[in-house]
Amino acid sequence: VYYTYSLGALSVFGFIACCFVWFNNTAYPSEFYGPTGPEASQAQAFTFLVRDQRLGANVGSAQGPTGLGKYLMRSPTGEVIFGGETMRFWDLRAPWLEPLRGPNGLDLSRLKKDIQPWQERRSAEFMTHAPLGSLNSVGGVATEINAVNYVSPRSWLATSHFVLGFFLFVGHLWHAGRARAAAAGFEKGIDRDFEPVLSMTPLN
Repeated sequence: VYYTYSLGALSVFGFIACCFVWFNNTAYPSEFYGPTGPEASQAQAFTFLVRDQRLGANVGSAQGPTGLGKYLMRSPTGEVIFGGETMRFWDLRAPWLEPLRGPNGLDLSRLKKDIQPWQERRSAEFMTHAPLGSLNSVGGVATEINAVNYVSPRSWLATSHFVLGFFLFVGHLWHAGRARAAAAGFEKGIDRDFEPVLSMTPLN
């Protein structure tokens, strides 16, 4: 009984650790484990904004193919956020991004005049090291991922703890069933008095 309790507890710990690592609810910054999916997505939008702004794009008014803002748009609560697919992760908070926020979300004047080199480097690094498969380069597309050559520490840690939690859970169920059977008195195993091999002729 105690064995199955222990396995159950360790299984829960494994699943909890998996979630904490994957969603970064930890004491460790992304520099340790690599970015989360949302952070890498926001970093990609930021990196392309920086690149295109240098090429002359007006990031405040450019429209994408859907008619929404290509670089910036409004969130469901009215904040200014990055545009495009990355809008799914509009509520991300990251140390490299927060200095560019104002009272109503991303501050357009700061994006135009106050982006620092360290923010560009950090976002480019995170964009190319996402946990689910990353862009190979700043000029890449989302289908050209390098997950074959690179798997982030966050992916390894989250996956290993999930697998650990899963197999410990299976062990918990197995030993819970065994203990239940033993307590009920019907875990008999093989009856050694009538085992067929006892009446067979020796092989030699």
